[in-house]
Amino acid sequence: MNQRILLITGWGGGTKLLDPLKQALAVQGHDVELCNIFNALDEQVLQQKVELARQFDVITGWSLGGQLATVLVDQIQKQYELEKVLITLGSNPCFVANEIWPTAMDQPTFQQFKQSFEQDAIATLKKFGYMVCQGTETTKTDFISLQSLIQAQNLETLREGLNCLEHLNNADILKNYAGRQYHIFAKQDFLVSYKVERNLRKFNAKFLETELLSGSHGFPLFEAELITGKICQFLKKIEQTNG
Repeated sequence: MNQRILLITGWGGGTKLLDPLKQALAVQGHDVELCNIFNALDEQVLQQKVELARQFDVITGWSLGGQLATVLVDQIQKQYELEKVLITLGSNPCFVANEIWPTAMDQPTFQQFKQSFEQDAIATLKKFGYMVCQGTETTKTDFISLQSLIQAQNLETLREGLNCLEHLNNADILKNYAGRQYHIFAKQDFLVSYKVERNLRKFNAKFLETELLSGSHGFPLFEAELITGKICQFLKKIEQTNG
């Protein structure tokens, strides 16, 4: 069964980075719409995205996009009692570490990153792009292909995105979500520890599945075919269970 999939990108690069994944999913017959990051901390903006997202069967996101996808499925369930399929890619439910969720970027490192973004946004985005590719043997060539797809971003959107990364903590949503959820992580990810996958497995959610693959944080871009296969497999399994 072909699904309508909303695919939310990560911080800093724009929607083009997920074009290869969109195309690969479309080849499999799915109807995919790309969505850039948005300010989930603004109630009005969030509500607009909830209205958009409820028209889709599957809400998927990469990195910050995965956190935003999680917030959307939670809101759709609360407001409309609809359970959408949630799929996250290299996404930490809580990006900045705290006492409850220590498996994340430590606070001083994140604050330093925010500060350097304010001082020199272009240099900081370039550095961030390199981090996305870091960890594998193909880091340098991956960075070149990443650079070719990056779109210029509105600075205010990026600023709001950093605030979302700093303040969103979706661990409880994932623990309590009654819908189907699938979370994919990469072993060599420089930005989101592979240990997050282990943490999620401890959650008692009814329909939660996780997977750990080889690759950098940029795996949805560099392994688009593989990820498409995994997503299609997961959706087929749901269909068979429901059928």
